[in-house]
Amino acid sequence: MKKVKNEIAKKLKAGDIEPHEAQILEQRAPAAHAIASVPAKGGHAAKSYVKTGVPGFDALFEKGIPKGSTILMAGGAGSGKTIFCLQMAVYQATHGKKCFYMSFEENEEHLMEHMRDFGWDPEALIDSGMLRIKKFSPLEVGERMGAVLARERGSVPVELAPMILGEGFEPDFIVLDSLSAVASAFPGKDGYYRIYIEQLFDFFESLGSTTFLIAETTQVPEIFSPTGIEEFLADGVIVLYNIKRGDTRESAVEVLKMRGSKHEKKIVAMQITDRGINVYPEQQIFGDIKG
Repeated sequence: MKKVKNEIAKKLKAGDIEPHEAQILEQRAPAAHAIASVPAKGGHAAKSYVKTGVPGFDALFEKGIPKGSTILMAGGAGSGKTIFCLQMAVYQATHGKKCFYMSFEENEEHLMEHMRDFGWDPEALIDSGMLRIKKFSPLEVGERMGAVLARERGSVPVELAPMILGEGFEPDFIVLDSLSAVASAFPGKDGYYRIYIEQLFDFFESLGSTTFLIAETTQVPEIFSPTGIEEFLADGVIVLYNIKRGDTRESAVEVLKMRGSKHEKKIVAMQITDRGINVYPEQQIFGDIKG
């Protein structure tokens, strides 16, 4: 941390960053350093990569996101997490990939309304069989998990498979919105939630799908998930920012971690427009990250 603080102080003195940017860098440095220091998984080098289709975002990668990865999409309220994932799902479904959007918060109609607001056509994608949107009850998840553990019977992934996917649907992309809602299903039972999440990660990995797990955080997160373990289990962490600067808010995005893929290590500008999200990979916001 001393080295990080010295680097931030130099940038501040040189005028490369503003005081509020220095504060943000220092605040998030410990968590960023801890995540970056986790060794990559061995034994399954990625053979192919996928694109999100979000304008400008894919330019942050040398090749793309490794196919089959589990990605944590972290950010505060209003940072664009749901919009990003819906936009990606539309792109994938339009290009012939099956997408499954699992919502533990908003119902199907509300999500479809969001999509229409951006000029996307969810009905056509659903009718084509390329997109499925389903609302799940966090309470039912908690009760089901508790029953499984109480009986000490079988594995959670086997129990989850028919409930989650439905018969005959094998998605290429999955979005879970959100881990924060799932965590609320286990009040006072952190141990249950941790077991559930570990098994859920294993389940998604067994499917071979590229999975995005949304997590609600503070606007400048020090941890990137409900318990802090999810970012270590995930193959990648993408952080969206919605920082207040004076009377306005500034949107930005960062690829904090991505196993098996070279990527830009900087926070860049992002804009939510009436047609969706645009990312500006050449417009760096907070300076180089060296945490």
